[in-house]
Amino acid sequence: MDLIRFWPVLLVVFVLMGCFVTINQGMIGVITVFGKYHRIMKPGLHIKIPFIEQIYKKISIQNRSVELEFQAVTVDQANVYFKSMLLYSVLNIGEETIKNVAFKFISDKDLMQALIRTVEGSIRAFVATKRQAEVLNVRRDIVENVKEQVDIQLESWGYHLQDLQINDITFDEVIMTSMSKVVASNNLKAAAENEGQALLITKTKAAEAEGNAIKIAAEAERQAAQLRGQGVALFREEVAKGMSQAAEQMKQANLDTNVILFSMWTEAIKNFAEYGKGNVIFLDGSSDGMEKTMRQIMAMQQMQENKK
Repeated sequence: MDLIRFWPVLLVVFVLMGCFVTINQGMIGVITVFGKYHRIMKPGLHIKIPFIEQIYKKISIQNRSVELEFQAVTVDQANVYFKSMLLYSVLNIGEETIKNVAFKFISDKDLMQALIRTVEGSIRAFVATKRQAEVLNVRRDIVENVKEQVDIQLESWGYHLQDLQINDITFDEVIMTSMSKVVASNNLKAAAENEGQALLITKTKAAEAEGNAIKIAAEAERQAAQLRGQGVALFREEVAKGMSQAAEQMKQANLDTNVILFSMWTEAIKNFAEYGKGNVIFLDGSSDGMEKTMRQIMAMQQMQENKK
């Protein structure tokens, strides 16, 4: 009896409780009336008509990710295996976008299957135009091509492709082995070229250093020869001056100049004997030889006087 008495009150409380709906942050509520779309509810507390307005679905507007593994074939018939990560989200919280998200697919499973197949198909179509050797170098191009092609389709579903990361690209074991050999041979070739260039530089620098050393030695020898020549010339000049002065003094003293010439001749022979580096000195010691030498010395003296 007590329950029957309070039944209207309980009914009112139940109805009032059904009037209030809470939508969590990061979610959007889709409301239908008799199975037909009516409106959306954003995060927060809302009031709905009990028994008439129904929450058809709560849609997450947060980012979602999925990992993909699939195979593609290049234009030269090489199998390429991809591992990638797909990041996507609801395009916006506009009413038309939310309607597409809520009603385009029966379930999230169907959406995921369509999304994966679309991305795989786009990558396969792009890889089919490239050679095996080019695939590793066009990773960025693959991502940009997929974004350009897939985004158009995703927007019609109410979604947006945030990012596509290709984490790994591999080939069949035979191809991987051949690629390793190519890389190794290229490294050996580069090392040989670098070694050859280093050897060339070393030899060039050594040749330059040797050439500079020869040039410096030649210049030093030239200067030394010049100085020796100047010394000999000065020596001869001083000898001539001494001879001229001695002859002049002997003339003033009314003495025969042959005496000083003979003395210089004997001094020269003595100097040869004392300072000569050879073991044997050949001189013409005959009277004719001495006379010939004396004439030559007198001729030198006469030339010196004529210069004055």
